[in-house]
Amino acid sequence: MKIVAIHAHPDDIEWLAAGTLALLGRAGHEIAIVTATAGEGGSAEHPPEETGRIRRAEAAEAAALIGAEYRCLGFPDLGVFNDDPSRRRVTELIRAMAPDVVIAASPIDYHPDHEAISVLVRDACFAAPVANYRTGDAAPLAAIPHLYFTDAVGGRDREGRRHARDFAVDVGETFALRRQMLDRHVSQANWVRKHHAIEDHLASMEAWARRVGRDYGVERAEGFRQYRHEPYPRRPLLQELLGETVLTTAS
Repeated sequence: MKIVAIHAHPDDIEWLAAGTLALLGRAGHEIAIVTATAGEGGSAEHPPEETGRIRRAEAAEAAALIGAEYRCLGFPDLGVFNDDPSRRRVTELIRAMAPDVVIAASPIDYHPDHEAISVLVRDACFAAPVANYRTGDAAPLAAIPHLYFTDAVGGRDREGRRHARDFAVDVGETFALRRQMLDRHVSQANWVRKHHAIEDHLASMEAWARRVGRDYGVERAEGFRQYRHEPYPRRPLLQELLGETVLTTAS
């Protein structure tokens, strides 16, 4: 199976779903991580072009730790919008990569890029099999991929309300690898400290994994929701691939 995880910036997937991707990679599935932007806004020390180059390199190094491919869609940081040219770009990517499962950003989150890429990915999955929705050279897919959303950062929307979650994945086995992946994003330590007032982004990520784990009675976990609206696939394919690591009953 091919699993493609698409989020807004380098390090977003490492915050929210890298332990699950590591489990899937270990099971022999093909993994790709895609970011909408190069995260060129994430620095007060380098200009945008240099920041983007640094962050793309960090993202590629992180993905390589689990044998994953990394791609960047090339949208500008804080410039991801739900419009037709953007939807066609994301649809072309999904057609070219032909995933069985797509893991997208939460549709509610603190960052506008997170919310925008979530909507674009959802609608691109719908459009990918529509032959008369023309994009580039990639052929239309045979069917809509199975679609999942990660948790929002901190599990809340912009008003501080908690969002719903269908299940979590026990990532105790791969958490050390997830931490190594986030640690590859060296450039973000100072930025997160400055812009988010988070002194240690590795410790903050681990605290969130522990928080999700407590909801399900395990040490560390990652949360997900499956998008099952008509006509998206309803079969719990990702859950089947993850087997006994899937947690469905909160404590």
